[in-house]
Amino acid sequence: MAQCVQSVQEFIQDSFVPLVAALCSEEAERLTRRNNLSFAELVKPFCRLTSEVHMRDPNNQLHIIKNLKIAVNNIITHPPQPGAIRKLLNDVVSVSQPAEGLVANVITAGDYDLNISDRSVKASVPWYSNWKETLMELNTSTFYSATTPWFESYRECFLQSMPASDHEFLNHYVACMLVVSSSEPEPVEQFLKLSQEQHRIQHSSEYLYPKWFIPNTLKYYVLLHDVSTGEEQRADSIYEEMKQRYGTQGCYLLKINSRVSNRGTDEQIPDPWSQYLQKNTIQNQDCYDDCPYTVISNKNTDHLISDGLDSEIKDGLSNNFKTHPLQLDHPSGSLDSTDYMKATASVQDSKKSNSGTPHGACLTLTDHDRIRQFIQEFTFRGLLPHIEKTVRQLNDQLISRKGLSRSLFSATKKWFSGSKVPEKSINELRNTSGLLYPPEAPELQIRKMADLCFLVQHYELAYSCYHTAKKDFLNDQAMLYAAGALEMAAVSAFLQPGAPRPYPAHYMETAIQTYRDICKNMVLAERCVLLSAEILKSQSKYSEAAALLIRLTSEDSDLRSALLLEQAAHCFINMKSPMVRKFAFHMILAGHRFSKAGQKKHALRCYCQAMQVYKGKGWSLAEDHINFTIGRQSFTLRQLDNAVSAFRHILINDSKQPPAQQGAFLREYLYVYKNVTQLSPDGPLPQLPLPYINSSATRVFFGHDRRPAEGEKQAATHVSLDQEYDSESSQQWKELEEQVVSVINKGIIPSNFQPTQFCLNRYSDNSKFPLAVIEEPITVEVSFRNPLKVPLLLTDLSLLWKFQPKDFNAKQDGETKELGTCDDDMIGTEAIAEFLINSEETKVARLKLFPHQTGELHILGVVYNLGTVQGAVTLDGIDPSIGLQTGKFVSNGLSVRGRQDLEIQGPRLNNTKEEKTSIKYGPDRRLDPIITEEMPLLEVFFINFPTGLLCGEIRKAYVEFVNVSKCPLTALKVVSKHPEFFTFGGNTAVLTPLSPSASENCSAYKTVVTDPTSVRTALLSSASSVDFGVGTGGQPEVIPVPLPDAILLPGASVQLPMWLRGPDEEGVHEINFLFYYESINRHSKMCHRVLRHTAVICTSRSLHIRATVCRSNALEDEEGRGDNMLLFVDVENINTSETGVKEFHIVQVSSNSKHWKLQKSVNISEDKDTKLANRERAKLCFKAVRCKNSEENYTFADIVFGNEQIISSASPCADFFFQSLSSEFKRTHVQSHTHASQRAVKQSFDETVRLVQRCSEVDLNIVVLWKAYVVEDNKQLILEGQHHVALNAVGKEAFSFPQKQGFKKILGNSDWEDLEQELPEMVLLKFFRPENTPVPARPTPEQLSNLIKTSLRYPESFNHSFHQKSLCLVPVTLLLSNCSQAVVDVMIDLRHKTTSPEALEIHGSFTWLGQTQYKLQLKSQEVCSLQLKACFVHTGVYNLGTPRVYAKLVDQVTLFETSQQNSMPALIIINNI
Repeated sequence: MAQCVQSVQEFIQDSFVPLVAALCSEEAERLTRRNNLSFAELVKPFCRLTSEVHMRDPNNQLHIIKNLKIAVNNIITHPPQPGAIRKLLNDVVSVSQPAEGLVANVITAGDYDLNISDRSVKASVPWYSNWKETLMELNTSTFYSATTPWFESYRECFLQSMPASDHEFLNHYVACMLVVSSSEPEPVEQFLKLSQEQHRIQHSSEYLYPKWFIPNTLKYYVLLHDVSTGEEQRADSIYEEMKQRYGTQGCYLLKINSRVSNRGTDEQIPDPWSQYLQKNTIQNQDCYDDCPYTVISNKNTDHLISDGLDSEIKDGLSNNFKTHPLQLDHPSGSLDSTDYMKATASVQDSKKSNSGTPHGACLTLTDHDRIRQFIQEFTFRGLLPHIEKTVRQLNDQLISRKGLSRSLFSATKKWFSGSKVPEKSINELRNTSGLLYPPEAPELQIRKMADLCFLVQHYELAYSCYHTAKKDFLNDQAMLYAAGALEMAAVSAFLQPGAPRPYPAHYMETAIQTYRDICKNMVLAERCVLLSAEILKSQSKYSEAAALLIRLTSEDSDLRSALLLEQAAHCFINMKSPMVRKFAFHMILAGHRFSKAGQKKHALRCYCQAMQVYKGKGWSLAEDHINFTIGRQSFTLRQLDNAVSAFRHILINDSKQPPAQQGAFLREYLYVYKNVTQLSPDGPLPQLPLPYINSSATRVFFGHDRRPAEGEKQAATHVSLDQEYDSESSQQWKELEEQVVSVINKGIIPSNFQPTQFCLNRYSDNSKFPLAVIEEPITVEVSFRNPLKVPLLLTDLSLLWKFQPKDFNAKQDGETKELGTCDDDMIGTEAIAEFLINSEETKVARLKLFPHQTGELHILGVVYNLGTVQGAVTLDGIDPSIGLQTGKFVSNGLSVRGRQDLEIQGPRLNNTKEEKTSIKYGPDRRLDPIITEEMPLLEVFFINFPTGLLCGEIRKAYVEFVNVSKCPLTALKVVSKHPEFFTFGGNTAVLTPLSPSASENCSAYKTVVTDPTSVRTALLSSASSVDFGVGTGGQPEVIPVPLPDAILLPGASVQLPMWLRGPDEEGVHEINFLFYYESINRHSKMCHRVLRHTAVICTSRSLHIRATVCRSNALEDEEGRGDNMLLFVDVENINTSETGVKEFHIVQVSSNSKHWKLQKSVNISEDKDTKLANRERAKLCFKAVRCKNSEENYTFADIVFGNEQIISSASPCADFFFQSLSSEFKRTHVQSHTHASQRAVKQSFDETVRLVQRCSEVDLNIVVLWKAYVVEDNKQLILEGQHHVALNAVGKEAFSFPQKQGFKKILGNSDWEDLEQELPEMVLLKFFRPENTPVPARPTPEQLSNLIKTSLRYPESFNHSFHQKSLCLVPVTLLLSNCSQAVVDVMIDLRHKTTSPEALEIHGSFTWLGQTQYKLQLKSQEVCSLQLKACFVHTGVYNLGTPRVYAKLVDQVTLFETSQQNSMPALIIINNI
């Protein structure tokens, strides 16, 4: 049980006190009423004696009485009715509530912290590891448990309002005070009248109430004197007369009202009556009426018997008081509604009068002392002597009647020493509750004596008498009397000083069972339980106390059951090992019974206390039930905030309830919320718990939605909310933007540069305030999740924002507009009329804002009406949400408007040491955009843009640029990582048809018809790289768009041709275009804008080209120049048949170089057209010669195989050539920078290396142009394309696509073809930058062998008559050509040094005549000839290529000297004639 203010001894002593009746004359009552008090109320605060008193027992032993209290009550001649008692008890409990506003203390019980709004205690649970230590703290704690003052008030009121009965005398009056005023004309006669009235009430048969202890009741005469108005002498004289008539022991003069009522109010007199008068006990007749008490008229109360016992269920009649009087909604209540309303009103009026009216206004502190003295005199001189005398008389009567020994007190020892009478079980005893003893029966006299001894704290003698009476009653089977004796015997045994015997708890159990089961008297059983439980609690027997309290709970009284269950719960929590869950369970039961009893506040308190145990333990169904009940009770008590909070908890937890129950919870919640909002319609919007919002998943998109494709027009992909975030792609876009900004700002990225982010999400960099443009929408995507199994309907869903207007050009700021959802002139807000979220569905809503002013915008959250869909409950296993996907939704009419805030936590900081050691989060500003000034807005459309190309295929498309804003744009550029994929044409490009329809059947190239009879010789042209954007020093990836006048006006559009070339590698390619543009007017916040486009191109294999160049043996060409080469081109058709390509035609081969040009084709075949079917190869041979020195322009030489010449120096052929050249240049540029430091250290050494390397460098680029004939949908199409091969060195093979050829060289051709078949045909390729390779520090032998080119001139056959002359002399000319740019020393050695037999066979036995070693010096590009003579001795075929040539640079010694070998054998035939 809960902690009580009183100890158990004090509680029992105060529960059973001597009762004194008060009978006052009208004049005496008038005197006391001047203080707003009756006489009984006047003396009530002073009825406890402040000193010990003494009396003697029948054995003349002195008995000390401590802290004695008496009770003075007005005489009431009608017993209180059960209905009135119930109502009174209900009011007492209702009035007593926990103090609000106090700091709530906490009970710590193991893992639980229990807030019981009172003093705190620490306890533990068995599974708690440190429970022993906690238990020690518990045992030494001053405050053991929380208090329940409402229970104490109920208990006190219950015991005081118990009607007197005939089987016991504890509630019988022992004495009667007759009170008369001294101002009456004949006070003595008035005393006589009052005495006669008391006698008539006690002895007349018409009055059955109140009950009197003995026939000869003590009468005490009190003369009341008003000091302020009465004559003191007259009062004294009357008092003297009284003493002579009644004796000094039987009368008293009480002087009151010493204070003049009109005296100053500065003197503060205490008011001790308030605490007593607020307890509306049944004895305070003023609570109901001043007239004699009348029974509440009701037709259902006729069955009440008149013996004073609360026998509500006697003779099998139904209990009409099961329903509590306060439950007016039940028609079967025991009180009529009108009677109830009157009674309630009277009680409320009395409460108001008691609380607002001052008491004792005419009394001084001296009067207080006089009243206290009066009570003491009455007790000392009147009451206790009377009780002592009565006990003696009763003792003597019992001795004489039963023939016992002299004193009953001394005889008890014999009784207990003798044999005990066996007690029969309660089931063996018949129902004799109706047995009545006559008043003079010895058994009742014993009981009367026991009760008198008990009232004056003589517990040992009282126990003896109770024990004796108990045996007599049991023998007579008078069970009601026996139960009363057992009950009081147990209490007396407990209260005996020194505890000579243990508390007989079985006495109490027998008494309770008898009262409840045999006598059917729940009131007496309840008194038994209250007393026994308190005694057991004092002995720390909490388990037994709890069982006792629970046993008395029944359906006949909800209030009693609730209070007892609550006390049982407190017993569980106060055990040695607290049973926390049993505490919570019984608090739930108590709360339920409180609710049925109409005690809503107490019910709410019980549920709240139990909730502390169940919360967070995973018992979701129990939590739901408790929260639902708390919500309903709070709503009934108009605690709407608490109700909303409780229902909110039901909805926000992951509920395991069925859909129907969840729907009911939601409807209750909406109903409560609606009531809350109606109370304060102008207040702030409440926070709604549903649906869940995943704030971190919120995405913000700036700009218009992308236009869909229109026919052949394909809009730029740009950015949309439908695209998934890709960090790698995002980084690529950022690098592209940085690249173009760097070019615009001359290689420097500004410090305030902020990469453009169109869509902000949890992965993007949100540390800076995003920029939005005025008049362009801001779309916020909010992710909602419905945790319930019923659909939610959100209506009028929109964003909540705060805006501060700012003019970024001026310095003044505007006023901040808070939550301006209606200020459409500043920020336009788009609302979604209906947004349905099905059960357990996650759904996103896209909400838009339209800024109309510049400034700072803060998006705070969303605002919407939360409701449910009508009939949204699963019936017959069919989910109703299936049919709710489209159309209008029917709401059930119940919805509330509220908000939810979007609170996004930024990324955790982890840079500095402080941030690593603590938890700090950075800002996330995606919801705080800055609205900037108007900017141009570009839209790009692609016309005839292909999705599939052959590798190297050239296709012409068109791009349309549209300015959809109100301000012009300029500086339009496009940047891509793959500039070789597209071109807008160079400055020299002839504008081919501008409309796509006019160019459908035209070639993508610029062509010229040629004479078909002409020889395959080169057609020359030239072009500057500057015309095609190469060599300007800028980055080739940044390409300016050639807009007319470089400006696109508002609303204007322009179409430009764009040539595309399929990438050299097959597969699926994602190529990013970033269009950059600026406004004509520079803004402080936003300098530029960008538009993104990702083109997806699928390429399939076409041709594979490999080329090699070698020096020609001919030292002079037709023009007499001594430098020419042979170019071999190997073309293979590697196309697969699935693409529909029938055959490829090689239509032209062109060369592009500053130093070399193709001269003619030297193919043997006469076929003009080279056709290649699937897997066929062709080998082409060309002669190349040096160009005239031209450092600026490139020389283009075209060798045409068809009837049309493609001008390779014009767009688009030259564009793609220069772009491939620039990418190659970029690679070599990176390589050349890698070893810059090494070249600086060994400058002279590197110059020598460079001179040697240049001898083998060619710098010749080949463009192979082709046509492919494709059959598609029974139509033949002609595709065009070109491949590039860059030849860098003599004798080194080059390829059109070098990446794969690396594998080909390693694996060999056959293995490579097998690998090609195994690989998937199309894969997503990732572009990568080639790794840097260092420049070799020394030239290779191959490079050194190319310093000097040699050639022998001689007749192919020589006729000689060996018969005439045995030696044949043949003149031979040795031509030496210096291929380098430096002066070279040459040494020629003609001696044969070889010893191999194969060599001897070839050159036979010829020899060189004359000088066999020569030393020459050749200048740059110089050609020198030596005249030699070869001598032969017989016929044959001889190899003249035996001279060994050594060369070295002039300024070097022997570092690079090496043999210069001939490229092929020089054979001569010697004939004999």
